Amino acid sequence: MPFECPQEVADDLEKLLENNEDYDVIIYTGENENVKGIRAHSNILRIRSQNFCAELSKDYLEKKDGKFIFRKPNIPTRLFEIILRFIYCGKIDLEKLQETEILKLLLIANELNIPTLINHIQEYLVKHQDEFFQKNPVGVLETVYQKENFSDILNLFLKKVCEEPEILFNSDKFISLKQSLLELLLKRDDLSLDEIVIWDNLIKWCFAQNSSISQDPTQWNNDEVTIMERTIHKFVSLIRFYHISMESFVTKVYPFKVILPENLINDMLLFYAKNDQPNEDKRPPRQSKCIVDSVIINQNHIAIFANWIYRKVNISEYIHYNFHLLYRASRDGNTSKAFHEKCDNKGATLVVIKITDSDQIVGGYNPLSWDCSNTRKPTYDSFIFSFTNKNNLHSAKISYSNGVRAVGQYLVEVVI
Repeated sequence: MPFECPQEVADDLEKLLENNEDYDVIIYTGENENVKGIRAHSNILRIRSQNFCAELSKDYLEKKDGKFIFRKPNIPTRLFEIILRFIYCGKIDLEKLQETEILKLLLIANELNIPTLINHIQEYLVKHQDEFFQKNPVGVLETVYQKENFSDILNLFLKKVCEEPEILFNSDKFISLKQSLLELLLKRDDLSLDEIVIWDNLIKWCFAQNSSISQDPTQWNNDEVTIMERTIHKFVSLIRFYHISMESFVTKVYPFKVILPENLINDMLLFYAKNDQPNEDKRPPRQSKCIVDSVIINQNHIAIFANWIYRKVNISEYIHYNFHLLYRASRDGNTSKAFHEKCDNKGATLVVIKITDSDQIVGGYNPLSWDCSNTRKPTYDSFIFSFTNKNNLHSAKISYSNGVRAVGQYLVEVVI
């Protein structure tokens, strides 16, 4: 009968770490007066760390008095001792560490190539992502950015930034964000900020990189114009100027015309003068999760409705417009008169009805306007739908009729 005692083995290895018996490695950590020599055993380091295994295989490794010598001045002694204990006996308690220490520990584990510890710390970050993101959004992003082993967790936190951008952009440390990271964020379609707010923050970031330059562009000399132009150059093409209102453009963008391409300024002024729509080659507005003012449905239902309106098969959680609540029966009165007073002549509408004492919802989309004329209007894009259980999105059924393409932006709620 097989027998295992892993805990006893781990405890014995921990004792070996503590008494240093027959050690053959000295690892110097920390800098200056904080340097400390830590004793270890090469066989254990070889087995548990791919980095140490590679280093110990080198012919020219430093030795003194028969001991292998490693120097890790970039690693704080306290954190290295925590990692060394994990190497020996697999024990670590991240709950006892500060957020900054955990992030640093992840970098050290990556440097020493300890996959088990890397995975454990990443799992901890995912579990406590809200706490880390709230306290140190810049630190988290810069820790996992451009590290091959951290691509999944980087994408997780980038998505979180896009969903709650104010946490990062309102942070005191935002202005210290690396240029490449800011560029990566501004390229994203799902960054849920108004374009003018993105512009304002970009300008704030540019000034922070050149703190000696006046924030009044009319006071700049030629050298300062050149410096600011170089600072903002990579970002100009990432700003979706066509989704900035004329008033905001004139008051917040135009004053910086000396660092923007002349053709951009001319194109925007012509765009506003003609009250035109962006050309097809212009990018759409950034996608954002709309706020759903509903007691019946949630964001997931709205995403499905939006994709049905566009007749899309693949459901995206991000949509290009908002739904505004026009009528709620419990609030406005459950009568035909109340419905038409709130909903007539409002353009495209979506009606959602909840069946009393059940989780069933039904409804329909009208791409035209409601009115009381009792006339029929042809349409190819209206549809009716039902959810046998509103909590089960797979229970949805839809049936289209016919009509002119339109975009629904209003929501009507009824409980019967």
